[in-house]
Amino acid sequence: MRAGLRVSVALLASVSMIGLGAAQERDAAAIKQELKTVVDDKAKLTQEIVDSIFSFAEVAHHEKESLAYLTGLLEAEGFTIETGIRGMPTAWVATWSNGTGKPAISFNSDVDGLPGLSQKPGVLDFEPLVEGGNGHGEGHNTGIAVSIIGALAVKDMMERENIDGTLQIWPGIAEEALAAKMWFVEAGVLDDMDVVLSNHVGNGLSTSWGLQNSMAMVSVEYSFEGVTAHGATGPWLGRSALDAVELMNAGWNFRREHLHPNQRSHYVISNGGLQPNIVPGNAAVWYYFRNTDANLVNEMLEIADGIAEGATMMTGTTFSRRILGSAWPSHGNQILAETQYANIVDVGMPKWSEDDQAYAKAVQEAVGAAVIGLRTEIGQLSGPVEQVGAGASDDIGQVMWSLPTVRLSYPANIAGTRTHSWEAALAVATPIAHKGALAGAKVTALTAMDLLLNPELIDQANAYFTDVQTKDIQYFPFEGPEDSPSIHLNKENDARNRPQQEAFYYDPSQHETYLEQLGVTYPMLAK
Repeated sequence: MRAGLRVSVALLASVSMIGLGAAQERDAAAIKQELKTVVDDKAKLTQEIVDSIFSFAEVAHHEKESLAYLTGLLEAEGFTIETGIRGMPTAWVATWSNGTGKPAISFNSDVDGLPGLSQKPGVLDFEPLVEGGNGHGEGHNTGIAVSIIGALAVKDMMERENIDGTLQIWPGIAEEALAAKMWFVEAGVLDDMDVVLSNHVGNGLSTSWGLQNSMAMVSVEYSFEGVTAHGATGPWLGRSALDAVELMNAGWNFRREHLHPNQRSHYVISNGGLQPNIVPGNAAVWYYFRNTDANLVNEMLEIADGIAEGATMMTGTTFSRRILGSAWPSHGNQILAETQYANIVDVGMPKWSEDDQAYAKAVQEAVGAAVIGLRTEIGQLSGPVEQVGAGASDDIGQVMWSLPTVRLSYPANIAGTRTHSWEAALAVATPIAHKGALAGAKVTALTAMDLLLNPELIDQANAYFTDVQTKDIQYFPFEGPEDSPSIHLNKENDARNRPQQEAFYYDPSQHETYLEQLGVTYPMLAK
């Protein structure tokens, strides 16, 4: 790491502004101190956003209520709203500017839920609100509150102090399908931005920089076309697309024995035909290909294309492929992370109540996790991994390789609960989530204010991005001109579940919290 690019946490914590006098430095400190109070004053709105998005429980590309609620809130605050980004009905961008409009800071967080994970919050057992319905089994309902509250607090101070800059807010729709952020990038949403402040739910308060243990990935569907025929009276007249799918899967399973063990690949048959006595004229298989860098994923795609072609030759069918989503490995900006970490040190963990700790321990006991309660110490500033290993993927990677980006982990959930399960939904509409999101918003607001008051930090972040992160690796999209946003995903799911889920939407005009609306007494300490 070049010494000239490093910014010490101690330096950032002092909020010194190069070339400015002592009085102006004190002004910056005073502004940030007041900013913390402004965030605290938005605690009620934080709770309402967290609870509302939880109650909508919307899945990838169907975040309709979230769109209406959040854009309505931001429009009322003076933001300009653009919707339908790159043809995605639930994609939106909110923008507000003051003075020269520079620096320009983008705020992002995910907002979508997961299929089949409907869950009542604040309890201790699996208890779906809608049987088979959708829910927030990761806690994405909390992150957009972090971004919005942080940005609104900064806007308030910019207006009071006449600070120049632009604030942009946009949601990570369809993150659970890794199917949207690349299209925000491709549509030019970030072209006029200087940096991105992103966040993700966790059970601690921390951040990181450099390459992280997040795999590159492509989500791709192979569709085969054959000829239908009667399965009994004339099967020789047909050409089975399902046969081609099965042969492709068999070929891939043999071939992956000879791929490096760092790769991960998994599939489901997304279309297996209509019924057994009709030779399937159409069939499809949906693959996830993961590897430690984007070029290796491309190699996996090329191998899969060859296997698909072989399957068509054996069955007399044809095939096409469509990329449904993708991800690059995550890489946080060092300068932004060090700036953010200084504010993590300043803010510290939320002050948990006895009830919060008691509920957390009850949840941990109920799910068979270590009974440690809620964390009370901030996490470390983590640096880069030496080598990306097997793990999950996130489409924030495309953003991180397009613009200097940092991602905050904030404490809105309980350690020991399994993500992508009902367990992870238990706490994310309780006081634990409300306090954790508010702490995250405070760190986010303070970090944004550092960048507005000291644009040299942005210059240094750009230097790291250009001279270190992208010196030898340049971003390229997996998607080609024939690909488009996969807005068809979850269409049947949404149509089936939304009418039942609407009965459980949170009404803050009638109820103080979502738990109150559901009749859940907090903390619940026994099943």
